[in-house]
Amino acid sequence: MPPAAGSTLFAPAAGGLRGSLEVPADKSISHRAAMIAAVGDSPVEISNYLEAADTFSTLDAIRSCGVVVERSQAGIYRIKGSGLRSLTAPGKVIDVGNSGTSLRLLPGILAGQPGQSFTLDGDASIRRRPMDRVVAPLRMMGVDIEARDGRFAPLVVRGGAVHAVTYEMPVASAQVKSALLLAGLFADGPTTVREPSVCRDHTEIMLAAAGARIEKEGQLTTIHPVESLRMADVAVPGDLSSAAFFLVAASIIPGSDVLLTGVGVNPTRTGIVDIMEEMGADITRENERRQGGEPVADLRVRTAPALRGVSAGGGISGRAIDELPLVALAAAFAEGDTVVSGAAELRVKESDRIAGLVENLRRIGVDIEPREDGFTVHGSGGVPGGGEKFKSLGDHRMAMLGAVAGAASRRGVTVQGFECVSVSYPGFRESLLGLMEGKA
Repeated sequence: MPPAAGSTLFAPAAGGLRGSLEVPADKSISHRAAMIAAVGDSPVEISNYLEAADTFSTLDAIRSCGVVVERSQAGIYRIKGSGLRSLTAPGKVIDVGNSGTSLRLLPGILAGQPGQSFTLDGDASIRRRPMDRVVAPLRMMGVDIEARDGRFAPLVVRGGAVHAVTYEMPVASAQVKSALLLAGLFADGPTTVREPSVCRDHTEIMLAAAGARIEKEGQLTTIHPVESLRMADVAVPGDLSSAAFFLVAASIIPGSDVLLTGVGVNPTRTGIVDIMEEMGADITRENERRQGGEPVADLRVRTAPALRGVSAGGGISGRAIDELPLVALAAAFAEGDTVVSGAAELRVKESDRIAGLVENLRRIGVDIEPREDGFTVHGSGGVPGGGEKFKSLGDHRMAMLGAVAGAASRRGVTVQGFECVSVSYPGFRESLLGLMEGKA
């Protein structure tokens, strides 16, 4: 997705952020709920489904494969699957837009559709993202899958026999793990995936709830083939990745007191909370409960009395991969250096988030240096702001980072191409302004 031409100014939040906010539904869980329901045996109602461009891509994809998808009201969808091997090729390209999750997970369920051939493609950004990390292990499972130049979209998946394997992932990736586990539903024996460090486990939780036999031992996950899936109705929790922008903003903007309600706090996703607490953030979990097998809580965040630099690498980087750019922003307000490593995955997201992060934060006055697998920030008392425009690079998370940087800055930040937030959080600007005005 090329950067949009428009520019949006985000002024300093002089009075802090105050109020209560229900963040949008979890993007990862929304995708997975729709896909698993599509190959289930009975209708499933998904409430609080994320209504954003990426998750609409998944709904459009399964609908094009013959699945009935009905919207009864905002965020509530009824998906009528007809069985594990019931999907049919649409006779045209399945366009996933900018959704990497759709492109990487869908081949897992399409692999088990006998006699059917599916072509998956997306926008210019998607066509630059490496897919060999999914293509190669699926081929090991006997899946007939092709990619442009062996590693890029479009992908062609021809359904047929799937063989059980034991696969050791070279890089921790929940999307790769999920694709293999979904393909394992159709395999001729148990499929085992070893992850090098912990990554999100929403797929395992949801498949187990739908009747699949899942075994976990340390960082090994094994799925056994099934004859059918029967999924209960799903209520999607709030997205911690979306909440993280306000969690960091409230921590670094003086005078802030924000309550983020109904946020998913799955331990495989809470790396950002752990890192911020180690830095000295004031975060309290309230009203802890479970929703559809997922842990949920309300998060109260007040301005941190002082932040300190930390080192984050290895496993914790994997548990906070999408939120690590926010750590860089918080580090600008901390005393001392913050070093993030073990995050090379950031280079193959919607943009090269390490290169883009360094370029953008330097523009607004942050002292940051790139590393091959992360970055180092020298705490310098905050963000001056002003100066050149903060470029979204067509990356929704980079755009939202620029907005938070503006609210926390001394002179404001102008974000170029802010419109791309529609991929995951169309109402982000209104949510931020509401908290700045104490009206959220």
